[in-house]
Amino acid sequence: MAHAHSHSHSHHDHSHGHGVVLENINRAFIIGISLNFLFVVIEVIAGLYIHSLSLLSDAGHNLADVGSLALSLLAFRLVKVKANEKYTYGYRKTTILTALFNAVVLLVSIGAIAYESVHRLLNPEPLPGSTIAIIAGIGIGINFFTALLFLRGKEKDMNIKAAYLHLMSDALVSAALVAGGIIISFTNWYWLDPVLGIMVAIVILVSTWNLLKDSLRLSLDGVPKEIELEEVKKVVMGIKGIKNVHHIHVWAMSTTENAMTAHFMLEDGTSLEEEKKIKHELRHAMQHLNINHLTVETERENLDCGEKDCD
Repeated sequence: MAHAHSHSHSHHDHSHGHGVVLENINRAFIIGISLNFLFVVIEVIAGLYIHSLSLLSDAGHNLADVGSLALSLLAFRLVKVKANEKYTYGYRKTTILTALFNAVVLLVSIGAIAYESVHRLLNPEPLPGSTIAIIAGIGIGINFFTALLFLRGKEKDMNIKAAYLHLMSDALVSAALVAGGIIISFTNWYWLDPVLGIMVAIVILVSTWNLLKDSLRLSLDGVPKEIELEEVKKVVMGIKGIKNVHHIHVWAMSTTENAMTAHFMLEDGTSLEEEKKIKHELRHAMQHLNINHLTVETERENLDCGEKDCD
C-alpha cells in the first residue's frame, strides 16, 4: 500500500545530564569486586575448615554477586564502545543481557544451597558458632561499605540497582549469620546452621525474582517499567499542532537508555517551520519521560495514512 507522507527521521543523542557518571561507577565496581572476592575466599576457607553450611552458602551467594558485579562492569565498559556498521546501536544491549544472566545464575545457586541445607538439617553437625559470627561480622562491614558506593546511582540504572540490592541483602544475610553464630555458641543448636542456609536462599530468591522479570521484559523489547505508554500518548497529544499519534513503539536500548518510534499526524497546513518546532518540543518532552532516542514520521491531516489502525 502506497504511503503518501512526508518522511522526516531525526535522531539526536542527548547524553548531557542524563548519563550516569561512569567514572565513579567504574571505581565503585572495581572496589566492590575486589573486597567481595577477598571475603568469598575467607568464607570458603573458614566454611570448609569448620564445616559450616551457612558460611559456604553465603560464600556461594557472595561469589555470585562478585560475578554479577564483574559482568555489570563489563557491560558498562561495552556501552562506551562506539556503534559500527554491524552494531548500529553499539553494544548497549549487553547491559540488559547481563542483568538477565545474573538473575539466572543466582537462581541456580539458590537451588544448590537449598538442597544442601535440607540434607544437613537431617544430620546436623557440631560447629564453632563464634567463628561463624566473626566471619559474618566482617561480611556486614564489607557489604555495607560496598553497597554505599552504589547508593547514588541506583535509581538511574538497573545494573547499579541490582548491585546495590545484592550488597544490601548480603549485609542483612551476614547480620543473620552473626546472630545465628552467637546463638549456636551459647546453645549448641547446630541445626540452626542449615536453617540459616535456607534463609539465605529465600532472601536471594526474593531479590532475584524481580531482577529476572525486569531484565526478561527488556530483553524482549517490552516497554520499560518506568514508562507508561498512556502517559506518553497524553504528553504527545498535549503538544500543539499534533492531531493524532499511532504506531508507537518504546523499548530499552540499554539499562539506562530508552528509544521510541512513532507516526504523528499534524494539523492540515502545518508549515515545515512549524513542524520543526513541534519536533523540538516533542523531543524535549520525551526526554523528561526518560526517552532519549526518538525517530518520528510525520503525516499531514489531509492524507489518508493508508492503515486501518490510525487511532
